[in-house]
Amino acid sequence: MGVTGRGHPWPVPFDAEVVLGCRDRPTVVLASGDPFWHGAGASLAEKLEAGEWIAHSAPSTFSLAAARLGWRLEAVACLGLHAAPFERLVPHLAAGARIICLVRDGKAAGDLAKWLSERGWGASAFWSLTALGGPRESIAEHRADGLAGDLAGNLVAVAVEARGAQGIPRSAGLSDDLFAHDGQITKRPVRALAISALAPRPGERLWDIGAGSGSISVEWVLCGGTATAIEMREDRTANIRSNASAFGLAHRIAVVTGRAPEALAGLDAPDAVFIGGGLDGAMFDAIWPLLAPGTRLVAHAVTLETEALLGDLHQRHGGELMRVEIAHAGPLGRYRSWEAARPVVQWSAVR
Repeated sequence: MGVTGRGHPWPVPFDAEVVLGCRDRPTVVLASGDPFWHGAGASLAEKLEAGEWIAHSAPSTFSLAAARLGWRLEAVACLGLHAAPFERLVPHLAAGARIICLVRDGKAAGDLAKWLSERGWGASAFWSLTALGGPRESIAEHRADGLAGDLAGNLVAVAVEARGAQGIPRSAGLSDDLFAHDGQITKRPVRALAISALAPRPGERLWDIGAGSGSISVEWVLCGGTATAIEMREDRTANIRSNASAFGLAHRIAVVTGRAPEALAGLDAPDAVFIGGGLDGAMFDAIWPLLAPGTRLVAHAVTLETEALLGDLHQRHGGELMRVEIAHAGPLGRYRSWEAARPVVQWSAVR
């Protein structure tokens, strides 16, 4: 970055104030490639008026990397991992998936290769790409689990072609075993029904009230939205944070420790609400007026009292009321028999 004739290095982590401090003086910011793709451009433009800046973009690191590897960029996941956890890769990892990551330096590239290997992706092809587009350009291919130590120098990017393991499914109703929980979890088949009723869309926000393990929040966010998980028990909020991190979604799931409706004060309005347990008349009467018209609400009941409440709410507000009974095959002596789970009643409505 050059500022009125004097050079200043970028602060790490990035801080726009070093530029904003030069406001109203001629200032030049030098950033590699396209500053509006995992770059400084948007971070600065959001804090400046439209007439205060002009950008002259060059080919991005992603474009240069795809051009060197012969990859279709529209089919590649492009991530900035300068200051983000490697878990951000989790939703993108699948057999044959191609990913280009901007990383901090050679040590971070080595750490990423180790991270992939520890999670079953050691057979992945792993390219280090340095100084792309310049006279010192260097590209080297490795196998993730064969990378010996850290890579030297200040790497710009790594590229990965994922091999060796299976990614997480894209369907609703992920295996319960993927989540940290203490038994308080919306079980897989019921969770699939809940996600279907919630009807997530990219960019939408969920309130997950009585979140338990946060499994509903995780599956909602995997569909492209954001979520706020509200849970009154601190040991369970720890599980929610653990699950959000494990799926690479900690930046899109906010966790609030508290009891609804008090814990909802000051939260951004949701597009959908899920109440997995603990609903009573007073809670509903406090939450319903907070919701904007068109907000979707889904509530589950396993007790007779809450089931009766949902029946009353269905009569008053309409929507759909459904009772689900699920049984799993289990051993009975030398034979097998059906083991019934508690019935679940689901009420879904639109405000």
